[in-house]
Amino acid sequence: MKKTMLAAALATTMFALPQAQAAGLESDESKVSYIMGLDVGTRMEGLGYKLDQEAFLKGLQEFALKGNERSISNEQLQQAMQQAQARFQQRQQEQQAKQAEANLQAGQAYLAENAKKEGVVTTESGLQYKIIEAGEGAKPMATDTVQVHYKGTLIDGTEFDSSYSHGGPATFPLNGVIPGWTEGLQLLAKGGKAELYIPAELAYGPLGMGQVIGPNSTLVFEVELLDINPGAETKPEAAAAQ
Repeated sequence: MKKTMLAAALATTMFALPQAQAAGLESDESKVSYIMGLDVGTRMEGLGYKLDQEAFLKGLQEFALKGNERSISNEQLQQAMQQAQARFQQRQQEQQAKQAEANLQAGQAYLAENAKKEGVVTTESGLQYKIIEAGEGAKPMATDTVQVHYKGTLIDGTEFDSSYSHGGPATFPLNGVIPGWTEGLQLLAKGGKAELYIPAELAYGPLGMGQVIGPNSTLVFEVELLDINPGAETKPEAAAAQ
């Protein structure tokens, strides 16, 4: 969080420097002090607090008078920091819950419209798929290891992973990935290609995955089943499909 807040302060300072220089902030020390002031304001805003400038200045003054007794004891400082951390975590949880609900509704609306498109099939679990190339021969079982090429995107088209960018196909056990993949690949014959439209509950659910896949995100995968290897030794798994 500190790096993010400081980066935000630095970015703000880039636009504010002409005014800062006009105010006489020309030395390196004054500029860094100015940046730290912006950083503190940004952190306070992130915690959901309004900066009390009088109290802030009092803290700076008491810092300058090293060795003197402070207005707040160490125990009170620790308690205040714990409360601030708890408040920050609560705000994060509230924001995540709002984002999860928004993503869930957007995904449901997307799937409802997508189900009307030609060639799209909806299974009992809610998974949607569209066969692009039928393939030939056997279909994999959940206990098989499969080799695939894939590309994964959000419903807005944002790509978050692709085997093509990794330099080659991915090999993994079919029962070791998200449920939407486990079910969807079993519908595809070797050599076939399909699009999978995976609702949140068959993907990463309310937790999401990483920075791009938010909570309750509906995912779209283009997958090509290259090979089926019953009982084959597992190679490194595809990050997006786990």
